[in-house]
Amino acid sequence: MTEEVWMGTWRPHRPRGPIMALYSSPGPKYLIPPTTGFVKHTPTKLRAPAYSFRGAPMLLAENCSPGPRYNVNPKILRTGKDLGPAYSILGRYHSKTLLTPGPGDYFPEKSTKYVFDSAPSHSISARTKTFRVDSTPGPAAYMLPMVMGPNTVGKVSQPSFSIKGRSKLGSFSDDLHKTPGPAAYHQTDVQVTKFKAPQYTMAARVEPPGDKTLKPGPGAHSPEKVTLTKPCAPVVTFGIKHSDYMIPLVVDVE
Repeated sequence: MTEEVWMGTWRPHRPRGPIMALYSSPGPKYLIPPTTGFVKHTPTKLRAPAYSFRGAPMLLAENCSPGPRYNVNPKILRTGKDLGPAYSILGRYHSKTLLTPGPGDYFPEKSTKYVFDSAPSHSISARTKTFRVDSTPGPAAYMLPMVMGPNTVGKVSQPSFSIKGRSKLGSFSDDLHKTPGPAAYHQTDVQVTKFKAPQYTMAARVEPPGDKTLKPGPGAHSPEKVTLTKPCAPVVTFGIKHSDYMIPLVVDVE
Protein backbone atom coordinates (compact mmCIF):
# COMPACT_ATOMS: atom_id res chain seq x y z
CA MET A 1 0.00 0.00 0.00
CA THR A 2 1.46 3.23 -1.11
CA GLU A 3 1.50 6.14 1.23
CA GLU A 4 -0.82 8.97 0.26
CA VAL A 5 0.96 12.15 -0.64
CA TRP A 6 -0.18 15.35 1.03
CA MET A 7 0.13 18.67 -0.74
CA GLY A 8 -0.25 21.29 1.96
CA THR A 9 -3.74 21.14 3.43
CA TRP A 10 -5.15 19.58 0.27
CA ARG A 11 -5.42 15.80 0.01
CA PRO A 12 -6.15 14.10 -3.32
CA HIS A 13 -9.53 12.39 -3.33
CA ARG A 14 -12.17 11.27 -5.76
CA PRO A 15 -14.43 14.14 -6.94
CA ARG A 16 -17.92 14.09 -5.56
CA GLY A 17 -19.49 15.08 -8.87
CA PRO A 18 -18.59 15.49 -12.52
CA ILE A 19 -16.19 18.30 -13.29
CA MET A 20 -16.74 20.02 -16.64
CA ALA A 21 -13.00 20.56 -17.13
CA LEU A 22 -12.44 16.76 -17.19
CA TYR A 23 -14.59 16.32 -20.26
CA SER A 24 -13.85 17.57 -23.78
CA SER A 25 -17.55 17.42 -24.71
CA PRO A 26 -20.39 19.31 -22.97
CA GLY A 27 -21.57 16.03 -21.41
CA PRO A 28 -24.70 16.14 -19.29
CA LYS A 29 -25.00 19.87 -19.72
CA TYR A 30 -28.06 19.78 -21.97
CA LEU A 31 -31.33 18.31 -20.67
CA ILE A 32 -33.85 16.65 -22.96
CA PRO A 33 -37.30 18.22 -22.50
CA PRO A 34 -39.86 15.77 -21.11
CA THR A 35 -42.68 14.26 -23.13
CA THR A 36 -45.07 14.07 -20.20
CA GLY A 37 -46.94 16.82 -18.50
CA PHE A 38 -47.71 20.29 -19.75
CA VAL A 39 -44.86 22.45 -18.47
CA LYS A 40 -41.63 22.45 -20.58
CA HIS A 41 -43.03 19.83 -22.93
CA THR A 42 -40.85 18.96 -25.93
CA PRO A 43 -41.99 20.85 -29.03
CA THR A 44 -41.35 17.87 -31.31
CA LYS A 45 -44.14 15.75 -29.76
CA LEU A 46 -47.86 16.26 -29.60
CA ARG A 47 -49.12 17.68 -26.34
CA ALA A 48 -52.55 16.73 -25.03
CA PRO A 49 -54.79 19.37 -23.45
CA ALA A 50 -54.25 19.94 -19.76
CA TYR A 51 -57.01 20.57 -17.28
CA SER A 52 -56.76 22.00 -13.80
CA PHE A 53 -59.01 21.75 -10.75
CA ARG A 54 -60.06 25.03 -9.26
CA GLY A 55 -60.35 25.47 -5.57
CA ALA A 56 -63.56 26.05 -3.71
CA PRO A 57 -64.82 29.63 -3.76
CA MET A 58 -64.53 31.77 -0.69
CA LEU A 59 -67.48 31.79 1.64
CA LEU A 60 -69.24 35.12 1.72
CA ALA A 61 -70.18 36.72 4.99
CA GLU A 62 -73.77 36.48 6.11
CA ASN A 63 -74.20 40.26 6.29
CA CYS A 64 -72.76 41.11 2.85
CA SER A 65 -75.93 42.86 1.62
CA PRO A 66 -77.12 46.26 2.92
CA GLY A 67 -80.58 44.87 3.73
CA PRO A 68 -83.90 46.74 3.34
CA ARG A 69 -82.38 50.17 3.68
CA TYR A 70 -83.40 51.44 0.24
CA ASN A 71 -86.83 52.96 -0.36
CA VAL A 72 -87.95 51.72 -3.78
CA ASN A 73 -90.55 53.82 -5.58
CA PRO A 74 -93.76 51.74 -5.83
CA LYS A 75 -94.39 53.09 -9.37
CA ILE A 76 -91.20 51.44 -10.65
CA LEU A 77 -92.01 47.93 -11.88
CA ARG A 78 -89.79 45.29 -13.43
CA THR A 79 -90.99 46.40 -16.89
CA GLY A 80 -90.36 50.07 -16.24
CA LYS A 81 -92.24 53.01 -14.79
CA ASP A 82 -95.98 52.69 -14.30
CA LEU A 83 -97.60 55.35 -16.50
CA GLY A 84 -101.24 54.90 -15.60
CA PRO A 85 -103.74 57.79 -15.51
CA ALA A 86 -103.28 60.10 -12.51
CA TYR A 87 -105.71 62.75 -11.35
CA SER A 88 -105.31 65.57 -8.92
CA ILE A 89 -107.73 68.06 -7.33
CA LEU A 90 -106.82 71.66 -8.06
CA GLY A 91 -108.24 74.70 -6.34
CA ARG A 92 -110.50 77.30 -7.94
CA TYR A 93 -108.89 79.84 -10.19
CA HIS A 94 -108.88 83.40 -8.88
CA SER A 95 -109.52 85.87 -11.71
CA LYS A 96 -108.28 89.42 -11.30
CA THR A 97 -111.00 92.11 -11.30
CA LEU A 98 -110.36 94.65 -14.06
CA LEU A 99 -111.96 98.04 -14.68
CA THR A 100 -114.60 97.46 -17.37
CA PRO A 101 -116.48 100.22 -19.30
CA GLY A 102 -120.03 101.12 -18.19
CA PRO A 103 -123.17 101.71 -20.30
CA GLY A 104 -122.39 105.39 -20.73
CA ASP A 105 -119.14 104.70 -22.54
CA TYR A 106 -120.89 103.42 -25.70
CA PHE A 107 -122.45 105.56 -28.51
CA PRO A 108 -124.99 103.43 -30.44
CA GLU A 109 -126.16 106.40 -32.57
CA LYS A 110 -122.78 106.60 -34.28
CA SER A 111 -122.91 103.02 -35.49
CA THR A 112 -125.49 103.67 -38.22
CA LYS A 113 -122.99 103.92 -41.11
CA TYR A 114 -121.33 100.70 -39.95
CA VAL A 115 -124.58 98.73 -39.57
CA PHE A 116 -126.75 100.09 -42.44
CA ASP A 117 -125.91 101.03 -46.05
CA SER A 118 -125.08 104.71 -46.47
CA ALA A 119 -124.04 107.00 -49.35
CA PRO A 120 -120.43 108.08 -49.62
CA SER A 121 -119.63 111.28 -47.78
CA HIS A 122 -116.81 113.65 -48.57
CA SER A 123 -115.09 116.14 -46.36
CA ILE A 124 -112.88 119.14 -47.09
CA SER A 125 -109.62 118.80 -45.32
CA ALA A 126 -107.22 121.57 -44.52
CA ARG A 127 -104.18 122.28 -46.64
CA THR A 128 -101.24 120.07 -45.82
CA LYS A 129 -98.07 121.60 -44.48
CA THR A 130 -95.90 120.00 -47.14
CA PHE A 131 -97.78 121.78 -49.96
CA ARG A 132 -96.53 125.18 -48.83
CA VAL A 133 -92.89 124.26 -49.21
CA ASP A 134 -93.33 122.13 -52.33
CA SER A 135 -91.81 123.99 -55.36
CA THR A 136 -93.11 122.70 -58.67
CA PRO A 137 -91.42 123.71 -61.97
CA GLY A 138 -92.97 126.53 -63.97
CA PRO A 139 -93.70 126.73 -67.73
CA ALA A 140 -90.27 128.12 -68.49
CA ALA A 141 -88.60 125.05 -67.07
CA TYR A 142 -89.57 122.93 -70.11
CA MET A 143 -87.77 123.12 -73.50
CA LEU A 144 -89.28 121.94 -76.78
CA PRO A 145 -87.14 119.63 -78.94
CA MET A 146 -85.42 120.99 -82.02
CA VAL A 147 -87.18 120.62 -85.38
CA MET A 148 -84.10 121.24 -87.55
CA GLY A 149 -80.74 119.57 -87.74
CA PRO A 150 -79.61 116.01 -86.95
CA ASN A 151 -80.82 116.14 -83.33
CA THR A 152 -84.58 116.21 -84.02
CA VAL A 153 -86.89 114.08 -81.94
CA GLY A 154 -89.70 112.10 -83.56
CA LYS A 155 -88.77 113.14 -87.12
CA VAL A 156 -86.46 111.89 -89.86
CA SER A 157 -83.39 114.09 -90.34
CA GLN A 158 -81.34 114.40 -93.51
CA PRO A 159 -77.59 113.67 -93.51
CA SER A 160 -75.52 116.63 -92.37
CA PHE A 161 -72.05 117.52 -93.50
CA SER A 162 -69.38 119.62 -91.85
CA ILE A 163 -66.40 121.49 -93.29
CA LYS A 164 -63.12 120.41 -91.70
CA GLY A 165 -59.88 122.35 -91.70
CA ARG A 166 -56.95 121.51 -93.96
CA SER A 167 -54.58 118.83 -92.72
CA LYS A 168 -50.92 119.79 -92.28
CA LEU A 169 -49.71 116.29 -93.19
CA GLY A 170 -48.42 116.34 -96.76
CA SER A 171 -49.28 119.96 -97.30
CA PHE A 172 -46.96 122.81 -98.16
CA SER A 173 -46.80 123.80 -94.52
CA ASP A 174 -45.64 120.36 -93.45
CA ASP A 175 -42.34 120.47 -91.52
CA LEU A 176 -40.05 117.94 -93.18
CA HIS A 177 -37.31 118.37 -90.59
CA LYS A 178 -39.28 116.17 -88.17
CA THR A 179 -38.75 113.08 -90.30
CA PRO A 180 -35.91 110.62 -89.37
CA GLY A 181 -32.66 110.86 -91.27
CA PRO A 182 -30.47 108.09 -92.76
CA ALA A 183 -28.61 107.62 -89.48
CA ALA A 184 -31.84 106.70 -87.70
CA TYR A 185 -32.05 103.34 -89.49
CA HIS A 186 -29.83 100.35 -88.66
CA GLN A 187 -28.39 98.07 -91.28
CA THR A 188 -30.17 94.73 -91.40
CA ASP A 189 -27.98 91.79 -90.61
CA VAL A 190 -27.31 89.57 -93.62
CA GLN A 191 -27.91 86.44 -91.53
CA VAL A 192 -31.57 87.43 -91.08
CA THR A 193 -32.45 87.05 -94.76
CA LYS A 194 -29.72 84.55 -95.86
CA PHE A 195 -28.15 81.37 -94.51
CA LYS A 196 -26.36 81.88 -91.24
CA ALA A 197 -22.61 81.24 -91.34
CA PRO A 198 -20.97 79.15 -88.62
CA GLN A 199 -19.65 81.08 -85.66
CA TYR A 200 -16.62 80.16 -83.60
CA THR A 201 -15.56 81.26 -80.17
CA MET A 202 -12.16 81.04 -78.51
CA ALA A 203 -12.52 79.41 -75.10
CA ALA A 204 -9.92 79.03 -72.36
CA ARG A 205 -7.37 76.23 -72.32
CA VAL A 206 -8.86 72.94 -71.12
CA GLU A 207 -6.79 71.03 -68.60
CA PRO A 208 -6.55 67.26 -69.24
CA PRO A 209 -8.36 65.12 -66.70
CA GLY A 210 -6.18 63.41 -64.16
CA ASP A 211 -5.59 62.66 -60.50
CA LYS A 212 -3.89 65.53 -58.68
CA THR A 213 -3.32 63.67 -55.45
CA LEU A 214 0.20 63.17 -54.08
CA LYS A 215 1.71 59.93 -55.46
CA PRO A 216 4.38 57.87 -53.59
CA GLY A 217 7.90 57.88 -55.07
CA PRO A 218 10.34 54.96 -55.61
CA GLY A 219 11.71 55.32 -52.09
CA ALA A 220 8.33 54.78 -50.52
CA HIS A 221 8.25 51.11 -51.56
CA SER A 222 10.12 48.22 -49.86
CA PRO A 223 10.30 45.30 -52.31
CA GLU A 224 12.55 43.33 -49.93
CA LYS A 225 9.63 42.95 -47.51
CA VAL A 226 7.31 41.35 -50.04
CA THR A 227 6.73 37.65 -49.21
CA LEU A 228 3.59 37.01 -51.25
CA THR A 229 5.42 35.99 -54.44
CA LYS A 230 8.50 34.36 -52.81
CA PRO A 231 8.87 31.46 -50.34
CA CYS A 232 8.99 32.53 -46.72
CA ALA A 233 9.98 30.74 -43.53
CA PRO A 234 7.18 30.02 -41.02
CA VAL A 235 6.50 32.82 -38.62
CA VAL A 236 5.43 31.93 -35.08
CA THR A 237 3.58 34.34 -32.79
CA PHE A 238 2.78 34.08 -29.11
CA GLY A 239 -0.91 34.36 -28.23
CA ILE A 240 -2.83 34.72 -24.98
CA LYS A 241 -2.76 31.80 -22.53
CA HIS A 242 -6.22 30.29 -21.96
CA SER A 243 -7.26 28.09 -19.04
CA ASP A 244 -9.88 25.37 -19.27
CA TYR A 245 -10.75 25.94 -15.60
CA MET A 246 -11.45 29.65 -15.90
CA ILE A 247 -15.05 30.75 -16.30
CA PRO A 248 -15.54 33.08 -19.30
CA LEU A 249 -16.66 36.62 -18.55
CA VAL A 250 -20.30 37.17 -19.49
CA VAL A 251 -21.54 40.75 -19.59
CA ASP A 252 -25.28 41.30 -19.70
CA VAL A 253 -26.14 44.19 -21.97
CA GLU A 254 -29.59 45.50 -21.14
